[in-house]
Amino acid sequence: MRLLGIETSCDETSVALVEDGRHILANVVASQVDVHARFGGVVPEIASRQHVESIGAILAAALSDAGVGFEAVDAVATTAGPGLQGALLVGLTAAKSVAFARGLPLVGVHHIHGHVAANFLTGASILFPALCLVVSGGHSDLILMQSEVELTVIGHTRDDAAGEALDKGARVLGLGYPGGPVIDRLARQGNPDAVPFPRTFLPGYDFSFSGIKTALLRQVQAGTALPVADLAASYQRAIVDMLAGQTMTAAREVGARQLLLAGGVAANTELRARMEAECAAAGLPFLVPPRNLCTDNAAMIAAAGYYLLRAGRKDDLSLNAVANLPLAAA
Repeated sequence: MRLLGIETSCDETSVALVEDGRHILANVVASQVDVHARFGGVVPEIASRQHVESIGAILAAALSDAGVGFEAVDAVATTAGPGLQGALLVGLTAAKSVAFARGLPLVGVHHIHGHVAANFLTGASILFPALCLVVSGGHSDLILMQSEVELTVIGHTRDDAAGEALDKGARVLGLGYPGGPVIDRLARQGNPDAVPFPRTFLPGYDFSFSGIKTALLRQVQAGTALPVADLAASYQRAIVDMLAGQTMTAAREVGARQLLLAGGVAANTELRARMEAECAAAGLPFLVPPRNLCTDNAAMIAAAGYYLLRAGRKDDLSLNAVANLPLAAA
């Protein structure tokens, strides 16, 4: 089955064609980073307008890359939430239009389910029950997986997401936007033990990153003489420690047979290395998508959509975008 996937939840316009939830035939992503950089973050109205301008061309480019036309598409999957309401509506409208015109099945996908499903595109088998750490600019979630579509959130951030903390930390350090990749690069040149930033470990499996953001701000306001690379390295190390600590505790206690990593921050060099090392020490198989599938893309939406359709899930044209859509199983 060939699924056309559409993703427009934030500031990437993406269309993909994926076969049987595993094989990418095309995956085109148009980023708006340069557009929003001058504002230091994503401006929702501008993001929506950019999607409107781009979606037609990106759709055509994806089909061209796959070397097929609409007649080769068997179903359509689109992000239905969470995300920016206006941005979501652009992708949803495009998906409905294709599904209606071609008489194709339509399925709405939870954005976080899509990030989890990016791991399916690696070709590796998943050992269930598995635990997936999803880390992005808007989410820091621990998801227990009983199958490709049976997902339960067992831990989440109570305030800021790890990706947001990295971006805001970069702003405090004067490093620009997006800040996560810049901190990642600088941290490799710095001393991660230069500043003993606090770590927050909450009861259960939840996360909190608001405290470390404040600690970095106070450090800078105090007029520290430390190199920016040392601040970046220490700040990133603290965030990685919190993510890894809670994740490994959860993996042990829920009896996970495999650990997965997903989301935009899964591209972070230190986080990938730490989780791989922690899993190796615990004898736990570890899986993470390639970096180009960690950030928002439509291939992951098509992959999730395939398994939802296979499980019997199907939406009609009344499907709407929900900015705070809760994660639900098939």
